[in-house]
Amino acid sequence: MNLKIITENAQDKIQCTKKLEELTHRAIAEAIRMEEIEFDCAISLTYTDNEGIREYNRDYRNKDAVTDVLSFPMFDTETEEIYALDGTAAELGDIVISLERAKEQAEEFGHSFEREVAFLCVHSVLHLLGYDHERSEEEDTLMREKQRAVMSALGLEIK
Repeated sequence: MNLKIITENAQDKIQCTKKLEELTHRAIAEAIRMEEIEFDCAISLTYTDNEGIREYNRDYRNKDAVTDVLSFPMFDTETEEIYALDGTAAELGDIVISLERAKEQAEEFGHSFEREVAFLCVHSVLHLLGYDHERSEEEDTLMREKQRAVMSALGLEIK
């Protein structure tokens, strides 16, 4: 299985270091590995700021508010089928993270900025794969367990 991650930095408020990009790529890859995805796939990752994510949230979800991360799956939600284009890697979808909000949350929760961004990537990958904590308590519990397992594998345990 090959994983392609296309990263774009669409903000200038938080320095986007090579270390941060490598960590987010590791977090995404570990979530994919733990889900035992066996086909070639691709994910788009965009770093933005609070205003940028607010625009995405307003334009695509009709919610005019800042959030930390948005996930835009590219699979058929009716059949839960993931499609590959022309025999290439299957496009799992897009992740958009507000680095500005991630920094605020890291301070609120008392852990590192890097840990927060890695967690948001893991959370979002699970959404791209069809998990939704808002559907039921059982699914919320399942997502939490999966998030803990991935973060533990990354050495970034959730307390």
